[in-house]
Amino acid sequence: MKKYNFGAGPSILPQEVIKATAEACVDFGGMGLSLMEISHRSKEFQAVMDEAQALFKELLGIPEGYSVVFVGGGASLEFCMVPYNLLAKKAAYLNTGVWAKKALKEAKLFGEAVEVASSAADNYTYIPKDYTIPADADYFHITTNNTIYGTELHEDIDSPVPLVADMSSDIFSRPIDVSKYALIYGGAQKNLSMAGVTFVIIKDEILGKTGRDIPTMIDYRTHIDKGSMFNTPPVVPIYCALQTLKWIKANGGVAGMEKRAKERAELLYGEIDRNKMFRGTVTAKEDRSYMNICFVMADEYKDLEAEFLQFAQSKGMWGIKGHRSVGGFRASCYNAMPLEGVQALVDCMKEFEAAH
Repeated sequence: MKKYNFGAGPSILPQEVIKATAEACVDFGGMGLSLMEISHRSKEFQAVMDEAQALFKELLGIPEGYSVVFVGGGASLEFCMVPYNLLAKKAAYLNTGVWAKKALKEAKLFGEAVEVASSAADNYTYIPKDYTIPADADYFHITTNNTIYGTELHEDIDSPVPLVADMSSDIFSRPIDVSKYALIYGGAQKNLSMAGVTFVIIKDEILGKTGRDIPTMIDYRTHIDKGSMFNTPPVVPIYCALQTLKWIKANGGVAGMEKRAKERAELLYGEIDRNKMFRGTVTAKEDRSYMNICFVMADEYKDLEAEFLQFAQSKGMWGIKGHRSVGGFRASCYNAMPLEGVQALVDCMKEFEAAH
C-alpha cells in the first residue's frame, strides 16, 4: 500500500531528493567518502554551498544587496536573533498563531515589542486585517503561514517599516517580492529540506544599527562574512536543500510550485465544503492556507473522529491528525505532495461518507 505523508514537519520530500541525499551519504560525488565525513572546508562541499545560495537567489529573484545564509538552531533561534540584530527601540508583531506569539515573547527580552493585532481570541481562525503598523518601529514581524491553525498570507504586504517574515512553512510555494522584506527566515524541514538547517535572507544594510554588542554566533554579519562557514554548518541538510532547489527549478520554479499548491488546495477544500461530515476550521476563507489544510468532523459526526482517523491511516494517509490546539485533522500539502496524494485523501473522505 502506498503511503502519503501529510505530516506538518519534518515532512514530505521529493523521492529524487531523498535518493540523491542518501546516495551522497554513502559516496559523495564519487569520492569514495560519505558526505557526512568530508570537511566542510573542502572544495567539494564549498561547491554545494555556493550552488545552494545561488539557486536560492535565482528561484526567488533575490535582488542585489541581500545575502542568503544557512545556520542552525531552527526558526525558534531566529525568534531571538531577529530582535538581537534589529531591535533598537521598538518592534511590532502581528500575532497570528503559536509561533508568532513565541517570536513576540522573545522580542520583549530586547526592548519594547508591541502586538499590533491578534486573532487569538478566536483561536487564530483568521488573519487580522485592520491594524496600523507603528511608523516608529524598527521592524514589523509577520508569520506568513500558520501551520497549526491553517491560515496563510497569500500576498506580500506593504509595510512603512522594515518587514521581517517567518516563512518556515510556505517558502518557495509562491513567488514573493523579496525587495519588500528586510529579512526572511525559516526552518527548512517543511518545504526545503530535512530538519537541521535554517535559511535566512537578509538585506545587508539593515544590520549593525542597534548599538549593542552581539555574541559572535548570534550576529548575522558573522555568517554573511564567512559565507555560512564560520563554524561547521549542517552539511547533510544543506546538501538536501540543494537537491530540493534543483527539483523546484526542474518542475517549473516557484510559479510551478504555486500552481501545484492551488490545485491541491482547490481539490481538498472543495471536498471539505461539499462533504457534510466535515467542516473547515478557518472562518475567513480567503485566509485558508494552501500548505496546511485543517478540518474537523461536523458537530453531528464528532463521535466519528477517531474512527475516520483510523480509517484514513488504514488507507495510507500518514500524519493527518490535527494539532491539539485545533483538533480534528490537518493535511499538510507542501511542495513535494503530489496531487494524487490529495485525491487519495478526498477518496477516503467520500468513502467514509458513503459508509455512514
